[in-house]
Amino acid sequence: MGILKLRKNKKFSYKPRYYNDKGEGNPFEIKHKFDEYRKTVSGNTGLKTKFNNALDDLKNNPNSAVNRRVLIIITVLVLLFLFIIDFDLSIFFS
Repeated sequence: MGILKLRKNKKFSYKPRYYNDKGEGNPFEIKHKFDEYRKTVSGNTGLKTKFNNALDDLKNNPNSAVNRRVLIIITVLVLLFLFIIDFDLSIFFS
């Protein structure tokens, strides 16, 4: 090895195991299964845009049982939190 010469990097011919032989897309790109079906996975956007996209996904979801289940879970968690902090619910009822 010479003193003034820089060492060259080694080159490998690496091919991923499950690479598409047709050459479509980047084999090193990590992508979720349902990315092309959702709007909320888009790039860097503002908070308002993310919130609006999430609401659109919630409204346009064909499976309404999932929406109902999420609302029930959120309600139970809020009531559990209010019970833990010893919040008096009697102020809402006369």
